[in-house]
Amino acid sequence: MKSEDLQQATPEDADNTVKGIVALVVATLFFAGQDAITKHLTGSLPVAQIILVRFFFFALFALVYASYTIGIRRAFESKMRGQQILRGVLIVVEISLFAWSLKFMGLAEMHAIFASFPLVITALSVPMLGEQVGWRRWLAVAIGFIGTLIIIQPGSGDFNVTILIVLICVLMFAVYNLLTRKVSREDHFETSLIYFGVVGLFISAMVAPFYWQTVNAGQAIWLLIISATSIIGHLLLIKALQFAPAVILQPFNYFVLVWAIIIGYFAYGEILNTTSLIGAGLVVISGIYIARREYKVTREAKRRLRRAMYPPEV
Repeated sequence: MKSEDLQQATPEDADNTVKGIVALVVATLFFAGQDAITKHLTGSLPVAQIILVRFFFFALFALVYASYTIGIRRAFESKMRGQQILRGVLIVVEISLFAWSLKFMGLAEMHAIFASFPLVITALSVPMLGEQVGWRRWLAVAIGFIGTLIIIQPGSGDFNVTILIVLICVLMFAVYNLLTRKVSREDHFETSLIYFGVVGLFISAMVAPFYWQTVNAGQAIWLLIISATSIIGHLLLIKALQFAPAVILQPFNYFVLVWAIIIGYFAYGEILNTTSLIGAGLVVISGIYIARREYKVTREAKRRLRRAMYPPEV
């Protein structure tokens, strides 16, 4: 535990927390915009080609960022290289499947289902990381999964088989996040960032040439814009994490669903039906409760450590 974690909150801390929240909310807008552009591009370009361009520019960004912080050579040094590579494989496959699914599903609908990934993280954190989850969080996970079932309506005649692919994406993204949490205990943030970009670029480069097609000026512009949204979004995310702890920021990740609903409506005329909105509400409320509960548990653990390190004078 770092000594600064044991300090009392100050007005400056509160101000930084607000800055972190604002940065994250704006980042979610860029990420939702990125998915909207991806959906547009999948109508005329192969998914593999889109993914390659995205990872090319992101890998370039990761290399430049690492060179200005800890150095590229040091960033590639990992104590958990195998798991870093596995992270990269998972995320490039997940992003590819997500982009492919956007061809057949609405932006808002996909994000409503994808909002359940924090619940999966909570459930998998027990076997993968050995963390303890109390009955309150397990109850929240159960309610959240009920909300997911309400959204996908597996027994209805309108069930879209593509939803199964989205659920696989949710599982893969949850495992990716848990692996990220695990490697962050040993490796630098820049190391995780650079393996994300470079492994994703390597894998997509092996697949994309088989589907490559010449792009026109309009497509090229959209590809550049989508790459820019990814870079700006991640820069804002990095800045948010510099200002505020992840456990405080977590609930505000759900703004991506809000943006997806708004963008989906104006760009594609998508409207979530009442049933889906109710299900999405249950998922979001459950996720926010879990984040809030984790914050309380973390805060109490810090208090206990503080009392143990600085017992009251007798």
